[in-house]
Amino acid sequence: MIPKAFFVTSGKALSMVSRLNTFDLALKDAGIAQCNLVSVSSIIPPNCEETALRTLPVGSITYAVISKAEGKGETISAGIAWGVGRKDGPGVVAEAYGKMDQATARKKLDKKIQEMANIRGIKLGEVKYRIETLDVPDNSYGCVAAVLVFLL
Repeated sequence: MIPKAFFVTSGKALSMVSRLNTFDLALKDAGIAQCNLVSVSSIIPPNCEETALRTLPVGSITYAVISKAEGKGETISAGIAWGVGRKDGPGVVAEAYGKMDQATARKKLDKKIQEMANIRGIKLGEVKYRIETLDVPDNSYGCVAAVLVFLL
């Protein structure tokens, strides 16, 4: 199984009920709540093309790199950075998540993706970012998620 394409999406949500409900709502906001997500590590195969968000069949087993943060009464961020090697080589995906603002998440993503590429000897072309940030009130649960979805 080698993915042929991928898309990137993200979402955020608040709920008075539970953290789990916020994750479900964040996935709904991202357009992928109907999928059964399987978390995978962070390698983009050679010649795997980025595409627009797609509606996937209900219940489909969906392989994805998932970055998520949950919180209550704090600022949370979740983000991913992705880039492929020059000349359609392999690529990498980095995740950053937790109690932080968007600028901090971006800095962490920069460091992570560069180290991942260096370890593998990949010279990245353009690096792209998707970051969700949310100020969660004290009386609510919050969740942010950034997800790279592989298409087989």
